[in-house]
Formats: sequence, structure tokens, C-alpha cells
Amino acid sequence: MKVTFVGAGPGDPELLTLKAARLLRECRCCVYAGSLVSPEVLALLPADAETHDSAGMTLEETTAVCKDASERNIDVVRLHTGDPSIYGAIREQMEELDKLGIDYDVVPGVSSFQAAAAALRAELTAPEVSQTIILTRTSGRTPMPAGQELEEMARTHATLCVFLSVHQMPKVAATLATHYGADCPVAVVYRASWPDQLIVKGTAADIAEKVAAAGIGKTAMIVAGRALEWSGAVSRLYDAGFSHGYRDAKQP
Repeated sequence: MKVTFVGAGPGDPELLTLKAARLLRECRCCVYAGSLVSPEVLALLPADAETHDSAGMTLEETTAVCKDASERNIDVVRLHTGDPSIYGAIREQMEELDKLGIDYDVVPGVSSFQAAAAALRAELTAPEVSQTIILTRTSGRTPMPAGQELEEMARTHATLCVFLSVHQMPKVAATLATHYGADCPVAVVYRASWPDQLIVKGTAADIAEKVAAAGIGKTAMIVAGRALEWSGAVSRLYDAGFSHGYRDAKQP
């Protein structure tokens, strides 16, 4: 028996990995992350599969489901949104499974920051502008460690993908304006890849007002940085004067 932490991706069932889709179709017991998981993804589960919505469950309760399944020799799919390694709270679950001697593994998924970039048709890195992407969040019920507040991340001028923070959009926008400039491009993607996906674009100066007008208060990714601009230097990857291993291999 094994528990598999599976990345459900951002919402679109076609963005599931082949392995994730297979595990869902073969699943007999699934613990899933509530309304954050797309109904279209859950529809892949067999009609007779046991399902448990973890939104209203404690760690002890989800662990008990796994323990019961283990005693019946039934594999469990623990379905998390996006990629389980990013704000997935899987570490404490693994620790409980370790105590019980239950085996587990992880199947990665497409993260919401990637789906947001795709929706924006944006490259998050840009030559001579940003070669670093920072995945972060603002403090809330979970405080930020010292030195990792958004203020510190913004000092890098890297491309920022800010999770779980759209409810603090005015604070985020003010921080961005301070370090990137009021004209810095900012985009908010609500429910990236879902049928009701919504994109709001603006600048650090006006994005908070636009997001409020759109009624977005949760389930959205904030993407900010100068890499979102179309102007600037281009990559040398396809420059005629730039050689690399694959191109050199084609030379006589």
C-alpha cells in the first residue's frame, strides 16, 4: 500500500501529467484539496472511488483515512492543487505517514505560476532585465521568516510570482511601486486555466484598484516585474553568431 501525493495542476485537466491522470483513473481512495481542485479533474476518478474533501478535515483526520486504507491494503491518492512542493503542506503529512510506516511518493504537477505565465503569454525571464524568478507570498496566518518579506524580495528586481496574497493587493502594489517603480507592469490571473479564468493587467500604480473592481479576492496569482514588458534586449540563443553544443554538432 502506498500514498501518492499528486499534483492536480492549475485546473485544466489536460495539464495533468500522464502519470497523474493514470493514478486518478485507477484510484480507489482519494483525499483531495476541496474546491481548489477542478471538478473536471475530479471527474477522472472512478464512480465507485472513495473521496474525502480535506477542506474541512484536520491533519489527524486525513492521516486516519490513510491508516484505514493501509489496513485494507488500498492505495491512496492525496490530490493537491498545482505542484505539491509549493505551499502544499505535505511535509507534516509525510511525517505522520513515517510514524505509521506507510510508504509514499510524489507526482509533480504544473504550478499556478506557470499556468499564469502561459495565460499571459509571457516569458518570466528576460535578457539583461531579469534572470531570476522568485516564488513568494505575503504574511498572513503563516508568518514570513525574517529576511523573506515581500519588501526584501522586491529589492532584487527579479520577476515575482506572489501566491496567496491577492487579498492584500494594495499592500503588494505599494511595495512593488517602491522598488520597481509605479509604472512597473503587474498582472493578476484569477483561476488560471479554469473555464472562468480572468486576467487583470496594470501597473503598480493602478493594479490594486483594477483588481478590486474585478472583485478578485482569492485564488489568484500576482506576477510582477520588468520582464513582462515587451521591449528590451533579446536572447542570444538564436543569434547567428552564437554557438552551442547542439548547433555545433550540426557543423561539418
